Amino acid sequence: MKYDVGIIGSGPAGLSAAIYAKRANLSAVVIEKEYEGTGQIAESGQVDNYPGFPGISGYDLGENFREHAVKLGVSFMEQEVTEIKKEASSDFELVFADGSQVEAKTVIYAAGATPRRANIPGEQEYAGKGVSYCAICDGSFYRGKSVAVLGGGDTALDDAVYLADVAEKVYVIHRRKEFRGAAVTVAKLREKENVIFVLEHQVKEIIGEQKVTGVVLEDADVIDVNGVFVAYGAVPQTDLLKKFAVLDDSGYVRAGETGETALEGLYVAGDARTKKLRQVVTAVSDGANAATAVAEYLK
Repeated sequence: MKYDVGIIGSGPAGLSAAIYAKRANLSAVVIEKEYEGTGQIAESGQVDNYPGFPGISGYDLGENFREHAVKLGVSFMEQEVTEIKKEASSDFELVFADGSQVEAKTVIYAAGATPRRANIPGEQEYAGKGVSYCAICDGSFYRGKSVAVLGGGDTALDDAVYLADVAEKVYVIHRRKEFRGAAVTVAKLREKENVIFVLEHQVKEIIGEQKVTGVVLEDADVIDVNGVFVAYGAVPQTDLLKKFAVLDDSGYVRAGETGETALEGLYVAGDARTKKLRQVVTAVSDGANAATAVAEYLK
């Protein structure tokens, strides 16, 4: 069967795209690596910034999205796409790890981006229990508490600025003396009395008792904190698209609000797209925009 649109990824962006595609009477298939997956949102213990669902768990919100798509009759395939083929004006061929493939007139790429990990003891154990990779998502849970931000680039500096207006204390821990991020942001942080720079140090371990209670530095010093924000940026999952010359220097897919890329018939939605804010609400918006653009293109 040839589908009107093949949607790669079953996170909020992919599921939103599927819902809008189905409502536009398009034949759509969602291709997912994990059985009944809903993307990284499932790892969030609590989501407090998606309108209408304050305090919902990420797992439950993702399941709501998926259930909506299933009720509309969206098709799903549990497969890993290993290659995307397209010749000139031809349709897309999506090749799977087992050698099989499907054809689609268009593709919405919604494979997302993965946060860079610190790869230190305690990080995985306390993920969602004090360890976070998104200050905007989880910062409000640490109002009046102490947190640590790990990193020295723009992601870490921007997170620290945001958290300084929420938390009682913000420790910015960076292994070097100088920052890679914007000097103007560093200057802004130095003006804040509740921001403490811990430079030329690395975190050796994240410790806790059911939840995070502190970080251990390489010299064995312990800093008591309630939360740790690993802010090393993210890695867009876009290797499949490298041959199509649609990526920017950081590996994100260049596209505006419609999700339309430089390759005819290829659209992108969610965290893999070039944009400022990467949140559940923007992923859902991307999916809706991309599917609407696909419907107009196919007309």
